[in-house]
Amino acid sequence: MLKTFCFILTLMIALPTYAIDGTQLLKEVDRNLSPESYESYRKLINIEPDGRKKEYTLFTVKKGADKIASLFLAPASEKGRSTLRLGDNMWLYIPNVGKPIRITSLQSVVGGVFNNADILQLDYAAEYDVEKVEEQGSEYLLYLKAKTKTVAYDRLKLWADKGKKLPTKIECLTEANMLIKTLYFKEVKDFSGGMVRPSVIETDSPLYKGYKSVMIFANVKARNFKDEVFTLTFMPNIESLR
Repeated sequence: MLKTFCFILTLMIALPTYAIDGTQLLKEVDRNLSPESYESYRKLINIEPDGRKKEYTLFTVKKGADKIASLFLAPASEKGRSTLRLGDNMWLYIPNVGKPIRITSLQSVVGGVFNNADILQLDYAAEYDVEKVEEQGSEYLLYLKAKTKTVAYDRLKLWADKGKKLPTKIECLTEANMLIKTLYFKEVKDFSGGMVRPSVIETDSPLYKGYKSVMIFANVKARNFKDEVFTLTFMPNIESLR
């Protein structure tokens, strides 16, 4: 009996342990958050410490890993403005200026805690490598490192639900691991085509005490676009896609 137990124990010790494929897991998280190419409607709300709010409504289109554009629908003062991101490059189009203006990832076209990189978010796997993955109860914790110096955040700590493969929280950090902001993913909703993902993203930052920004998705659905949609010359015409 003792020999049998020792034999089984030896087998258990000898069995290989399979590490989690962090890169594949991150790609699954990306696809569960959105199709590779899609359209969406969302509202951005900036909340100040005294409770005052400013709201924006955006129509957004994305294609592949590195092309995304948004059109402002409200408020009236912003209507007709559009933004375009191609990889690390970003532009803002203002109708009465008539020429796209270069913007950076750390700026914000809406103010508040969300910056342009948050608003024009590419796939996480397109911008980050997975350094390691830990299991924490019902969640995975992915440690992500930016692939280039042009990415808005040097490091991310991403918590993802094991079952749904969806993020629940992301901490955005500097290279020295100083916390810049935290994103909270809430209110998982079934969108069209059976897509189930968080419909609300909230963010706060120790750098902006008392301020909070919220992103609410009203619709996300798969849709294919021609490459010409994601060009500087098309920026005044994004309204035609609605």
